[in-house]
Amino acid sequence: MISKFSKKRGGFTLVEIMIVVAIIALLAAIAVPGFLRARKRSQASTIINDLRMIDAAVDQYAIENNKSTGAVVGTNDWILYLKKGSYLYNTGKDLLGNGYGVQSVDSLPKVALGSWNALSDVADTSFFSPYGHY
Repeated sequence: MISKFSKKRGGFTLVEIMIVVAIIALLAAIAVPGFLRARKRSQASTIINDLRMIDAAVDQYAIENNKSTGAVVGTNDWILYLKKGSYLYNTGKDLLGNGYGVQSVDSLPKVALGSWNALSDVADTSFFSPYGHY
């Protein structure tokens, strides 16, 4: 007995495939800007946390070394009061590569101007408050 193959072919037409691709592209165009904004917002939050850690490290340094208000604390001094092996400990810079630099006792650290400008579209002055920029 000879079996006959069905001559009817199953599959998608070019138009159907193009519609699916267009829908996927539309969804991607909607989602990608949201992901980019969320990424930049998390970078800004990381910088805020770094500033808090730097402030605490400068305070610890000042207490242990009997420094008074306004005393200058170099980067190599406050780094020693951070968790060893962390990015901030290893570099003294934020995740965008801008340094925090020299700090002073009893004054809040500042956001680097390059980081401030790079993140200003998602993090305004009130977001970085009470930290300013230099």
